[in-house]
Amino acid sequence: MTSPDTINPHARERGVFFRKKKYEDTPLLSFAEARNLLPEPIVEKRPDYIECYWRTWEIAYRNLHVPTPESGFVSNFIDAAFNDNIFMWDTAFMTMFCNLAHPYIPGIRSLDNFYCKQFDDGEIPREIVRATGKDFEKWVNHDLKPLHSYFHNHYKHRGLSQVNNLTYEEMYKPDLGRVVEKPPYLRLDNLNHPIMAWAELESYKHTGDADRLELVWEPLLRYYEALRYHLYNKYGLFVTDWASMDNSPRNKYLGSGVDISCEMVLFARNLIEIARILIDKKEKEGAPDEAVRYAERIAELQKDAQQFATDINRLMWDEKTGFYYDVTNDGKRAPVKTIAAYWSLLAEVADRRQAERLVEWLNDPKTFNRKHRVPVCAADEPGYDPRGGYWRGSVWAPTNTMVIRGLVKYGYDTLAREIALNHLDNVVKIFQDTGTIWENYPPDFIDPGDADKSDFVGWSGIAPTLYLMEYVVGLKGDAPNNELTWRLYPGSGTVGCNRYWFAGKTLNLLATEEADGTYSIAVSSDAPVTLKVRYGVSETRVDVNGSARFRVHL
Repeated sequence: MTSPDTINPHARERGVFFRKKKYEDTPLLSFAEARNLLPEPIVEKRPDYIECYWRTWEIAYRNLHVPTPESGFVSNFIDAAFNDNIFMWDTAFMTMFCNLAHPYIPGIRSLDNFYCKQFDDGEIPREIVRATGKDFEKWVNHDLKPLHSYFHNHYKHRGLSQVNNLTYEEMYKPDLGRVVEKPPYLRLDNLNHPIMAWAELESYKHTGDADRLELVWEPLLRYYEALRYHLYNKYGLFVTDWASMDNSPRNKYLGSGVDISCEMVLFARNLIEIARILIDKKEKEGAPDEAVRYAERIAELQKDAQQFATDINRLMWDEKTGFYYDVTNDGKRAPVKTIAAYWSLLAEVADRRQAERLVEWLNDPKTFNRKHRVPVCAADEPGYDPRGGYWRGSVWAPTNTMVIRGLVKYGYDTLAREIALNHLDNVVKIFQDTGTIWENYPPDFIDPGDADKSDFVGWSGIAPTLYLMEYVVGLKGDAPNNELTWRLYPGSGTVGCNRYWFAGKTLNLLATEEADGTYSIAVSSDAPVTLKVRYGVSETRVDVNGSARFRVHL
């Protein structure tokens, strides 16, 4: 048998698909230096929101790093605020609020340090030691066993053994219904939540940087192909053993995860969208031959997405309850409702009727409509913890963001905003009491619950920044079309933003609510932009080149 040393990830060439081979980045700013460059939201009626906003950025700037020479990293980065390692899906979610301050903070560029550690078969580690650039040793597959999981009981301190009552033998799953000729370099634990393509597109929609998409296309495609090879099983689903829901009651049944399976649909569709953007880019550049290589991938990815979605609906959807469930190794639906099902909305796996039924669960006080929305485990499930219990009931910014973005795709904008504001309001209330931002929050109490980490910015920075900007101030950009949408709501008072950065330009926007219910708008921009102001059912479209003043009515 091959010696483990022959596949030691530390000894192999890495980053072969990523053109950025050496460190190159702009100097890091301190928070004091960035303070007068960052977007400055204006919310007359909620000074507590503004206070929390600035505190969030202050904490975020503590977590910025220049790579050490021995790490081999190629970009400055923001870390997860969890430990001394960097994490793939944490970083992907952090980019979503860092996009707001793109020139002044290394948000999307933080993902470069994962691309530069990619293996020659496409695998990318989920967790890397920050100082050395090495893979987190527990996730390295020195055992030469396909999809070997280390997970077993190393999260016992968070209640896993009490909730799931699992033995090591029960959790040691060497194949999970999948036989591969070439084992992965990493353990199964290190091959989950493939959301970097989604993060890249979220960034593109705010920055308009198609060059960035061209840079990351090959790494993303190779990563997709690696996961498709290593994780695809006999049922036409994708295997996992915990999907980063460390101590969830679902874990004893995994299996094929509804989240990882839907994420692979999302991944394929994101790659299709990126390919189309790059085709357009190459055609405009007069390089039709280069456009062809992107077009060649689309049909295959479309076929994958359709087939994966079909199998998810065939095996994971339960018509009786109107919900998606994980599938066990013997092909049975796991009897646990978790937030993982809502990846089906973001990936557009569900049809309209299925989406309606999923929304019913979101609005049900007995399941997901708790005091603090949305818990990661339904409240009527055994093992649900009203104090949070980490992944037994806590409310997390990343999963809420996934739910919100998925709802918008199906036209549930009002519900999406309701969930976003509920989360933001509770985060701010707890900030007022504790002076900090927490890793997660309890669903049934407005306090930190049993959250592990304070000063967690980290993905918890999403609510006080991104939700504030999109759902209170009301701004959301469409950089490829050079359009900025501003959604105003009756009774909001004066709202706006100074130094709003979007698509390479900076805007100052102010909406003053008048006594008659109209809004007086003042906007200036340092480059031409189309502003669409939505107020009630009306939309006012203004091409701004310099400054503009106007009034909008319900």
